[in-house]
Amino acid sequence: MQREFLALALCCASLAASAQLADADPDWKELDAPPPPALRTSGLIAIDVPGSSLHFGVDPNSVAIGTDGVVRYVVVAQSSSGTVNGIYEGVRCSTGEVRVFARHNPSSGWVATTESPWRALSETPNNRYSLTIARDGMCLGQAPNQDKATILRDLRTPADRKFTGSGG
Repeated sequence: MQREFLALALCCASLAASAQLADADPDWKELDAPPPPALRTSGLIAIDVPGSSLHFGVDPNSVAIGTDGVVRYVVVAQSSSGTVNGIYEGVRCSTGEVRVFARHNPSSGWVATTESPWRALSETPNNRYSLTIARDGMCLGQAPNQDKATILRDLRTPADRKFTGSGG
């Protein structure tokens, strides 16, 4: 338990510090996000978000590292009543920020978000899942994890095996 707390604290401190540093690359340009893929509810990688009544999962087919350094993916949230919503978002590991590109709900399908700024992962209390996803596999320090296969392996590694050398 202490090891998990220490890892979370170090990650949060690193992400907060990177967000305060502003951009190390003032010439950085965000690529246009490709359209979200079809929403899938099976084959998801479960994400444990302590204290949440929702069940979260990342669609492994949606994970992509852009040449702009943004890791884009779809996360699916399901309530205990069975309601399913999807969020197509990206994490910018170099600055510790997250941005929502589109939301999916049963009545409207995917709807692009028109005014969605980059927000610090540490300042998104309603989106604790984003911080968990970044910490558990999308980011490796202040950079995207090595490649898609490594991201997926790290997301699948149970929390009790992370940081022990016995993962994946």
